[in-house]
Amino acid sequence: MLLKTKVGSCLSNSERDGMIESDTSLHPRRNLGNRYRSNALKFLRLAESDAERSEEHMNWAEQNARQALLHDYTDTRNWLCLVELKVKTNDKNGIHAVIKDLFSVLGRDPEQLTQLHDVDYIEHGKELVHAALLKDPLNPQDWWNEIVSSEAEGLVREFVERCKRLDFRDQRANIVFARRLEQLHIHGFEDEFLEIAHHLLAHRPQNHELWMQIGRSHERRNEFDQAWLCYDHVQQLRPHLTVRDEFLERLKTEMDGKKQQPWSAPTVEDRHAFLEKMEHLTSRLRTEVHIPPIVELDDEHTDSMDKQKLLDLISSNNMEEAFFYARRLVAQGEEWANEYLSEIQKNLG
Repeated sequence: MLLKTKVGSCLSNSERDGMIESDTSLHPRRNLGNRYRSNALKFLRLAESDAERSEEHMNWAEQNARQALLHDYTDTRNWLCLVELKVKTNDKNGIHAVIKDLFSVLGRDPEQLTQLHDVDYIEHGKELVHAALLKDPLNPQDWWNEIVSSEAEGLVREFVERCKRLDFRDQRANIVFARRLEQLHIHGFEDEFLEIAHHLLAHRPQNHELWMQIGRSHERRNEFDQAWLCYDHVQQLRPHLTVRDEFLERLKTEMDGKKQQPWSAPTVEDRHAFLEKMEHLTSRLRTEVHIPPIVELDDEHTDSMDKQKLLDLISSNNMEEAFFYARRLVAQGEEWANEYLSEIQKNLG
């Protein structure tokens, strides 16, 4: 059976469907996306009926189609609208750009990118976009429905393995797949959720909402060291969110009438191992840089080597790896790395 025991679900199906429908209808960016797409189609009709001002109307149609996609990149209709306009204007380069952008949102799957070679974009561009979105829906509920309808639990495992080779540095891709992970979490695939969530965070470490969700999962599983590390990361990213301190307070109080077992925060070595693991997950994305071999040196020279490695990672734009490396240095007491950590966070956005 595909569905595992649901985690933390107390709503009926009708209540959940009502919430989804309400969220969809009241979502301001989605409404703007629909409005811009309607305008694009209106100008397309004007272009087809008014030959004298056809070019002007097509320009307005394209501008509105771009705005529709900007406001809601999760709506299949917005992608198809823009690529259709590109087809009508015989803009091969434009179609190619739209398809590459879509594949970026879908995680830059290498198997999908190979489809772009020797493609007649005018003839097959719209078909390629439609096929990609049909196979890999951007709406998380549609994506989950595809898995459920297949009645094949192996598809979840296939999704997990596929995620390990994708590139989630594009914020849109990170959001799309985080919403898919939420579906896994809701339907009881918590182990799979935790396995892939770390890959998403290695590519976009500033996603504090996902860090928070992972922390709560670990806390519920009584994996307190891992929960603390996640909450600590959230509080480092968003100091006004005191989730780490609140977690420690919960551990000190009585819950369910039982005294909590004595617990102390993870050691520096534990934090070092955790951050080193996150660094390792970013290595697949690394732009290679030349880093001098590290040899046994005194403390002053070791600091210099650490700083040089950090600067090399920053200068080669390996910001995700630099982020975790800088955090690891700070955790080890290297206060000088704090300044670099702040700058890296600004660059990550």
